[in-house]
Amino acid sequence: MQVCGVIPARLQSSRLPRKLLLNETGQTLIQHTWEAAARSEKLDRLIVATDSLEILEAVHGFGGKACLTGEHPSGTDRIAEVALKELLDAEILVNIQGDEPEISAEFIDQLIELLIQTPDAEMATLATPIRNVEQLQDRSCTKVVCRQDGSAMYFSRLPIPFTRDVVPETLLPEQSPWLLHLGIYAYRRPFLLDLTKIPATPLEQLEKLEQLRALETGARIQVAQVAHPSVGIDTPEDYAQFVIRYRAEHS
Repeated sequence: MQVCGVIPARLQSSRLPRKLLLNETGQTLIQHTWEAAARSEKLDRLIVATDSLEILEAVHGFGGKACLTGEHPSGTDRIAEVALKELLDAEILVNIQGDEPEISAEFIDQLIELLIQTPDAEMATLATPIRNVEQLQDRSCTKVVCRQDGSAMYFSRLPIPFTRDVVPETLLPEQSPWLLHLGIYAYRRPFLLDLTKIPATPLEQLEKLEQLRALETGARIQVAQVAHPSVGIDTPEDYAQFVIRYRAEHS
């Protein structure tokens, strides 16, 4: 079974323009993400899928693999194009966010193994317990509620489940019933290609959460819990903190 990791990489970003090419550490952000993902033991191939010639050249410059794609509304659509053009033998495709330079290779391997070991799941993803009220209330942080078998019931930007008779602070951090969804996915190839042909569904349009399309159309998304979140780079402050951590680790 061939497993391929794909890093969707757009040049433009509303909160931090051209962030994947920032290089205050001496390496671009996309190179950091590539090198972190490449430590996975279960990925047979790794490729960057980008709409930018600059990113393409940057990836080739550090010895990575990259494919130029057309314009797409989402990273999932970009991955589907690469699956059809470059990854013809890939049976499982892993969507790895390009702005997570500290992504854990162990998380990637756990995700892949989860999908392999859950044959009736079309997708798999990761989540981690929410430990503070700020994250719980932050609408940019997606929450997921799961069934007892670990499959996803629903994703939302609002705090779910709602605690009618309990103040959230009394459950945090040790007894948190809330799960933060991490934006990494593994797809079975046929499902990925079919999913990208389906128009945006009503709940997806309301919440602006692409994974709801899969749930609304009847797919099973298996969820595994990990101990801590991965750290994405969305703002100049996020990047500055990453540079500090990187320099401290490599000083």
